Amino acid sequence: MLINLVAWLGPWSWWILGMALLAAEMAAPGVFLIWIGLAAMVVGAASLALWGEVWWSWQLQLVLFAVLSLAITFVGRSYFARRHGESDQPLLNRRGDSLVGRTATLVEPIREGRGRIRLDDTWWSVTGPDLPAGMRVRVADWTGSELIVEPVA
Repeated sequence: MLINLVAWLGPWSWWILGMALLAAEMAAPGVFLIWIGLAAMVVGAASLALWGEVWWSWQLQLVLFAVLSLAITFVGRSYFARRHGESDQPLLNRRGDSLVGRTATLVEPIREGRGRIRLDDTWWSVTGPDLPAGMRVRVADWTGSELIVEPVA
């Protein structure tokens, strides 16, 4: 049934596939399906021009589609990776890195290497040398959801 539909639609089947992939990209953005959709549309444009040719078989179209999908994906991702470069907020999604260097007061003492601080509106588990509650500490590093602190001199 699908083969009959593709044969009946002819070169327009590539355009429909390309549009479906572009629509899927808009529904679930990930900047991946756009490149494959563009490759399908290029094969569709070539099919419109070459549909009556004897050598323009479905096998050749599939190979061209696969090669174009890889090539357009590589070129597109390389272009946008270079173009975006550095962000004006490089620590936006790296919260632990944004806390390094900040100071806070120990809410719970560090005993046996573990304690708690409050930074902004969040409670953080901390590790470091044993210190009493109320002591000022500086965030030196972080591992996952735990901050590594040192006393402020």
